[in-house]
Amino acid sequence: MEAQTLQTRVAVVREKRECLVRLLEEPSLGILRIDVNQALEEIDDLLDELKQTFPETTETSE
Repeated sequence: MEAQTLQTRVAVVREKRECLVRLLEEPSLGILRIDVNQALEEIDDLLDELKQTFPETTETSE
């Protein structure tokens, strides 16, 4: 996979993460809050692993 493709896909994941953060602010989320929190944790873990594996690729896309 080319670096530009990877950067584009990481940017999409970061965008989706922000949507989940906004969703957490909804008072009517109820029990789904647990799933949203879990999704955020997993995305954060994946982004951290990506940063450790490809530090030069992810620095420019943050």
